[in-house]
Amino acid sequence: MNDTTSSRRSTLLDLETRSRIVQALAVAAGILLLTLASRIELPMVPVPMTMQTFAVLLVGTLYGWRLGALTAAAWLAFAALGLPLLAGGAGGIARFAGPTAGYLFAFPLAAALAGWLALRGWMEGFLSATVAMLLGHAVCLGLGTGWLALVIGPERAVAAGLLPFLAGAVLKSVLVAAVVLLLPRAGTQHSSAGPG
Repeated sequence: MNDTTSSRRSTLLDLETRSRIVQALAVAAGILLLTLASRIELPMVPVPMTMQTFAVLLVGTLYGWRLGALTAAAWLAFAALGLPLLAGGAGGIARFAGPTAGYLFAFPLAAALAGWLALRGWMEGFLSATVAMLLGHAVCLGLGTGWLALVIGPERAVAAGLLPFLAGAVLKSVLVAAVVLLLPRAGTQHSSAGPG
């Protein structure tokens, strides 16, 4: 049981046991990563293709479900306040009522799901890690397409907000899985360390 727990934690940064300062720095780093990923963009209408889901799922997997979701939510909150953190350097509350709102609101949920699955050992093998990331993408695409359907209709939403993103979701899922499995296992270094 201890070996399994240690193995599962070793795929994460083990931030739950760290000080609040370390956690705050991790959130700031995550917000920066999410912002940079938003700038890697292939303009499309009405939803651009970015590396946001890659960053969201990576943060969730590495940070754990609570801190991963908090990081994504904080990033969105700063963007809602007007900071240029989203795709194309956009920000402001209007983005949370437009065509991409469903995808934005899905990000904290996808991060939480990725972290939750990681804590249950899904990131121990390449195939299961890829499936976990595909499930995270399914949350984003499902909520995003659902919201978009309310804006432009179901048929157009599927054509413009789902189908063009399927191949990218698979590629980004594979990439997140590979990155996480290649990272040093922090849990093996800090498994006996206490808070601080």
